[in-house]
Amino acid sequence: MLGFAGMQGKTVKARVYLVDDHPLVRESLANLINQQTDMEVCGETDTSSRALDEMNALQPDLAIVDISLKESSGLELIKAIKAKVPQLAIIVLSMHDEELYAERCIRAGASGYVMKRESSMRIAVAVREALAGKLSVSDQIAAVFAEKFVSRRKIDATSPIHALSDRELEVFGLLGKGLATRQVAEKMNVSIKTVQAYCARIKQKLHLSTATELLREAIHWHDQNTDGLVS
Repeated sequence: MLGFAGMQGKTVKARVYLVDDHPLVRESLANLINQQTDMEVCGETDTSSRALDEMNALQPDLAIVDISLKESSGLELIKAIKAKVPQLAIIVLSMHDEELYAERCIRAGASGYVMKRESSMRIAVAVREALAGKLSVSDQIAAVFAEKFVSRRKIDATSPIHALSDRELEVFGLLGKGLATRQVAEKMNVSIKTVQAYCARIKQKLHLSTATELLREAIHWHDQNTDGLVS
C-alpha cells in the first residue's frame, strides 16, 4: 500500500513528478496517476534544469522520466537526480529499446524501465513497485539481469552499439536525428571538439571509416528504433 495514514486517519498519497518533452504524454500520465487512489502528480516539466530545481524543492516520492528530452539526455538527468535527491525513486518511461537502455538506466540509478507501448495498468504497477523499493522491469530484462548475476559474467551483446558509453550513445542518437556536430555540441552543452572526439571513438567501436558512414549508420539505427513512434 503506497499511501500511509496521516493526521485524523487520512491517507497521504505518494507524490509523483513527471519529466517528458511532449505535453500530450505528460497529460496522459497525469490523468493516469491522478486517477489512482494512492498517488498524485505534484509537478511536471519538459526540461532537466527545471526538473532538478523543482524536485529539490517539492521533494516528490517518485519521478517518471523519459530518455529523450529537448535540452539534455534523460540518462544524464537520472544521474543528476540521484546526486541531488538520492532518496527519490525513478521510473523511466520510454519508447527506446529496453535491451539497450534498461540496464544503463538502472546503473544510473533508476528503479524501473517501462516501454511506452505498455498498458496504463503496467505503468501504475511499475510506480507502486518502485515506491515499495522493488526493481520494475519486463520479464525479459529481469531474466537477462538474473543470468548476469548468476553467471557473474557479461552476456555477449548482439550489437556493437552495446559497446558505446552512455555519452557516446547520446551523440550517436542525436546524429541519427539529423543534428549537425555543432547542434549536438549545443544540446549536450559541450565543445565541438568534444563531440568530434566522441564521434572518433564511436567510429572505432562500430568499425566505421568515415563521417559519412557514421551518419548513415546513425540515421539507420535511429529509424529502426523509432519505428514511427514519437521520441
